[in-house]
Amino acid sequence: MEIMNIGRAAKISGVSAKMIRHYEEVGLVPAPERTDSGYRQYSEPEVHTLRFIGQARDLGFSIRQIGDLVGLWQNRRRPSRSVKALAEAHIQALEEKAQELLGMKATLEHLVHCCNGDDRPECPILESLSAELDEELAKTPVPRSSRKVVRNARRDAGIN
Repeated sequence: MEIMNIGRAAKISGVSAKMIRHYEEVGLVPAPERTDSGYRQYSEPEVHTLRFIGQARDLGFSIRQIGDLVGLWQNRRRPSRSVKALAEAHIQALEEKAQELLGMKATLEHLVHCCNGDDRPECPILESLSAELDEELAKTPVPRSSRKVVRNARRDAGIN
């Protein structure tokens, strides 16, 4: 079994050395063995785990979810329904995020369409971004997406 330093482990796993140290720091992976001079040493199974983590991150799973996935992956007696449930919940979260992003895109497209983009200083994009909150919104803390300007731009664009 090959023992690797962090640079080689990073190259093989596809996870940067900085992220490997971060995953160790947050407890996603256990601290590896170290040489007498303090250098981390990784075994092939540890690098395989790092690759697993990197691929899960590429799919957008959170650190907590990846911890759950690693635990399930390492437990050969796990029920696959647990893995499927975790993945389905992540799909739902991704779908919600995708819808939110599409709404932002449509709003920005509408604002860009309304801007002449010429030498005049008037700019609907900047005016919308700097618009005041209406009285009701000013009374209650709300997410940025609830600003009157965005709401009005979406209404004008026929969105929501």
